Amino acid sequence: MLPRKYVFPRVIEMNLQAGHRLGVNVYLIDGGSEWLLIDIGWLDTADEMIEMLRKMDFNLSACKMIVATHADADHIQGLARAKEAMKTKVAAHPSSVEAIETGDEILTYATIKAQKIHMPMPPCKIDLLLNDGDVIQVGDVKLQVWHTPGHTPGHLSFKLDGLMFCGDVVYKDSSVGVIDAHHGSNIEEFIASLERLKADNSAFLLPSHGPIFRRDNRIIQKAIDRLKSYLYLSDFGTCALGSPLFDDWDESISRGVAKVADERPRREMNKK
Repeated sequence: MLPRKYVFPRVIEMNLQAGHRLGVNVYLIDGGSEWLLIDIGWLDTADEMIEMLRKMDFNLSACKMIVATHADADHIQGLARAKEAMKTKVAAHPSSVEAIETGDEILTYATIKAQKIHMPMPPCKIDLLLNDGDVIQVGDVKLQVWHTPGHTPGHLSFKLDGLMFCGDVVYKDSSVGVIDAHHGSNIEEFIASLERLKADNSAFLLPSHGPIFRRDNRIIQKAIDRLKSYLYLSDFGTCALGSPLFDDWDESISRGVAKVADERPRREMNKK
């Protein structure tokens, strides 16, 4: 039997359990009589996860469900394999269903042609829909469901007493899940999710990437401030609300001249 490495009472993180990085953080919630997983990770590590569960003496038939925080390949590529092997159910937000059930390689980031990334994305049937305010009873513990969109439309977080499983909402270094129009990202919703997280009283944040960390509103605020600046940057294309650059451009066009920040070079040219 493999000793169980609980990071908090009732919580095991599978990378820490394995002693090496398998991919995204996969959390096991131990409710005593039953348990669940938050995400599953890559297809090629799903069997290793399942074997670890057996060695830790977790009865596979007692797995209540696997919950998808959102429909990104690095979080859910192994869903179909794990569901079949463990004979369990899979739950997700309604906005994640289409990408997961169709195995959409673009929406799930399984295929990024420009970077020569192409991996299989096995479709998986979603059995249960989770919405904001739902409560998942796992044995004798309860998980509160939070809808925290921004990174993706269907992103979910989960609260267990003083712990917040925040997925890709924010990481220890104040970075956040990737923002991409093709991905369905929404910066305003992202900011709202971060503001909601900042107002919460959870003692620890358990993200999908990187180390678990004590909640510090300075970390969250740094992410909020940065994302607010993204709202008016051309860098983020259609994810941005607009750009002062284009207002400046329109003014120059209406005046019929190029507006130059420093007029001295033009005056010097005119002297010649």
